[in-house]
Amino acid sequence: MQSNRSGSVRVRHEEGVAWVEFDRPEARNAMTWEMYAQLEEICADCGRNAAVEVVVLRGVGGAAFVAGTDIAQFEAFEDGAAGVAYERRIDAVVGAVERIEQPTIAMLEGFCVGGGAAIALACDFRYADPALKFGVPIARTLGNCLSVTNVARLVEALGVARSKEVLMMARLLDVEEALACGVINERFESDEIDAALAARIERLRRHAPLTLRASKLAIQRVLDARRPGHEAGDDLIEACYGSEDFAAAVSAFVEKRPYQWRGR
Repeated sequence: MQSNRSGSVRVRHEEGVAWVEFDRPEARNAMTWEMYAQLEEICADCGRNAAVEVVVLRGVGGAAFVAGTDIAQFEAFEDGAAGVAYERRIDAVVGAVERIEQPTIAMLEGFCVGGGAAIALACDFRYADPALKFGVPIARTLGNCLSVTNVARLVEALGVARSKEVLMMARLLDVEEALACGVINERFESDEIDAALAARIERLRRHAPLTLRASKLAIQRVLDARRPGHEAGDDLIEACYGSEDFAAAVSAFVEKRPYQWRGR
């Protein structure tokens, strides 16, 4: 997605809850470089704030959680090395979300794709409304690829077969499919979201904070031990981002015209 408005990621604090809001609704909350930087800073601030008990991430506008990265920014990429640097940057930001020590909740309304899917998968709990569309459709849009760390998150959540459908078939899962394969924890009707979120937040706040922290960190250590290092996918990233296909597909996407893949 793209837009001329830069957008923002902001946080507000209410009774022990940090509400992190992606605010760029006219572009389905597609992320700019500035928004990624803001999100990373908010994650660090939440970790330092002893008053924060639960962190909730939510898109503004109700039509999207986050619809990936603003595609127009990729027009400045000159080679595959730029793609490697970009994926490292995304790994750092998504990793910052994953390593918030307090419980994290992603409320997914509408589109949750690309970088938005990665952010959501880094949260502890994911809830969705009936309009959810979840996936990483880059095989039909840009011709780039995910970092191996984000592929690992996808496989952990969906399993191998469904991950191949999402990545290679470029399928967007609807809310029932996402619920069935465990991508989301629960489905809420649109008019129930606020009350349901409040109930889950209150339940977490009633539990022992040291146990919540220890459980989250223990699970994270298990995941870290299983995942390959960031560099394991650098050759794949460089090949895709450095290709003629990627550069041409980005231009075609921004100009809203079709592109025929050439495989080079």
